[in-house]
Amino acid sequence: MRNKNVLFLVQAAMIAAIYVALTFVSSSMGLASGTIQVRISEALCILPVFTTAAIPGLWLGCLMANLLTGAILVDVVFGSIATLLGALGTYYLRKHRFVCTLPPVAANMVIVPFVLRYGYGFITEYRGIDWSLPFNAVTVGIGEIITCVVMGGVLLRVLLRYRNVIFTPER
Repeated sequence: MRNKNVLFLVQAAMIAAIYVALTFVSSSMGLASGTIQVRISEALCILPVFTTAAIPGLWLGCLMANLLTGAILVDVVFGSIATLLGALGTYYLRKHRFVCTLPPVAANMVIVPFVLRYGYGFITEYRGIDWSLPFNAVTVGIGEIITCVVMGGVLLRVLLRYRNVIFTPER
């Protein structure tokens, strides 16, 4: 029993560390935050298909990445919650190979536009109407589709070949 707990903690910590490192890569290219976000680290949101350790690992990785890249407190809290909800959704849909990539997209499209509008003050007006929430939902959604569906889908296909080598079966 003790070895399973250690394995779980090590996997969660490794996933968190990789998430942070990939966020720094995205951040160095100006893609990790803002209205248009293409966080390469979000491709890791498919990992709950393989291990439940990915759920706290992704949440902790996002929390640390947001803290270390200078996000405001609202973004640290709610951005991390969006990643946690996306990871949980991926876990519950893990048997559906394409559909399991969609929960992080949906969670971020719902939560992050509010953070961008009310936390950071990103306003998009057209003819006197505030379109910030729908505009930010679309732009965040496009970035999430690129990272979670496309890049995450590729990662999923590669990891499926090596799942028994990298991840121990959970029961």
